[in-house]
Amino acid sequence: MARKLKSDRVLFTATLLLVCASIVMVYSASALVALERFQQPYLFVTKQALWAVLGIAVLAITMRIDYRTYRNEKFVWALLGLVALMLVGVLFSRPVNGTRRWFSVAGFGVQPSELAKIGCVLFTALILEKRRHRIDDLAYSLMPIAIVVGGLVGLILLQPDFGTAMSLLLVVAMMVFAAGLHYKYFIGSVLCALPALYLVLVSAPYRRRRLMAFWDPWADPLGDGFQIIQSLIAVGTGGVFGRGLMAGVQKLFYLPEPHTDFIFAVVGEELGIIGASGILICFCVIAWRGLRISMRAEDTFGSFVALGLTTMIAVQAFVNMSVVLGLMPTKGIPLPLMSFGGSSLLMNLLGMGVLLNISQHESAEAR
Repeated sequence: MARKLKSDRVLFTATLLLVCASIVMVYSASALVALERFQQPYLFVTKQALWAVLGIAVLAITMRIDYRTYRNEKFVWALLGLVALMLVGVLFSRPVNGTRRWFSVAGFGVQPSELAKIGCVLFTALILEKRRHRIDDLAYSLMPIAIVVGGLVGLILLQPDFGTAMSLLLVVAMMVFAAGLHYKYFIGSVLCALPALYLVLVSAPYRRRRLMAFWDPWADPLGDGFQIIQSLIAVGTGGVFGRGLMAGVQKLFYLPEPHTDFIFAVVGEELGIIGASGILICFCVIAWRGLRISMRAEDTFGSFVALGLTTMIAVQAFVNMSVVLGLMPTKGIPLPLMSFGGSSLLMNLLGMGVLLNISQHESAEAR
C-alpha cells in the first residue's frame, strides 16, 4: 500500500501563527499612520490581509506539488531569466524613498528581489546536486553559481538594496558550505570579499552614516540615530507584559515605518517580552523544523532546497531583530511573514509551501 504523504504540522502551525500575528500587528502599527496620510485607517491591514489570503492559497498549492518538479534545468533557467528581466526593468521604475525596488501592479507593490531569492535557492541546489562530488574544484562546481548569483546580486545593489543582496549571498554561502566546501576555500572567499564589501559600504554616504549611528546613535539623536533610539525606547518600555495591543506610543510618528522594518519593536512595546519571545520562538521552530527536513530529505536536491529556504527565513529574521535591538546597523530588511509587504509575504509563503512538500518525502532511513 502506498505511503500516505503528511506535511510537517509543527512547521505549518508556526508559519500560520506568524501570518495571523502579522495581520494583527500591521493593523496596530499602521492604523493611525494610514489615517493621517491617506485618511484610510484600514489601508495597510486590508492589503496585508489580501496578500496573506493569496499567500496561504499559494502555500496550499505548492505543498501539493512534488518538489522534484523544480529539478528541471529549463524551468530554473526560465525563472532566472524572468528574475533578471524584472530586476533590470525595476531600475527604470519610479523611485520610492530614493530607491527603485518595486513595480506597481494594480496599486500593489511587487518586489523582484524577493523572487530572486527563490530562483537562486533552486539554481544553487540544482548545481550542487550535480557537482557536489567535485565541490573543491572551484572552477567546475562554484563558477556557475558565482556568475549567476553574483550577477543578480549586482542588479539588486543597483536599486540600491544592500540588505537583500547580503542576505542572498549568506543563503547561497550556507548552501555551498553545507555541500562540503573545504573551510580554507570558504575562509579565503570571505577574505577576498572583504575589500569589495568595504567599498560597497563606504561608496554611499547614507551607509557610512548608518555605520556611525550604529556605533553611537546618541551622537545624532534627531538624525541618523533616530531610528535606533526610538526602536530601543519602544522595546525598553514594553517591559514583561507590554503596554497592551494598540496602546503603543512609539508608533505614533516617532518610529519611522513601524509596520514594515520595525514591526518587531511595536510587538516588544505592546506585547512585551512575552509577545516578542512568542514571535522569536515561532522563528526558532521554523529554523529547527526546516533543518530537520533538510537532513531527512529523500534526495540531495531536496536537502539543499530545504536548507536554502530555511536559511532565507532565518537570516532575515535574525538580521531584522538584531537591527531592532540595536545589535546591527539599520538595514532595509523586513521581518519575514510579519512585516507589511505583499511580495515578501507571498514569496516566503511560497517557500514554506515547497519546504512543507519536501517534508512529505522523507528518506527511507528517516522513516
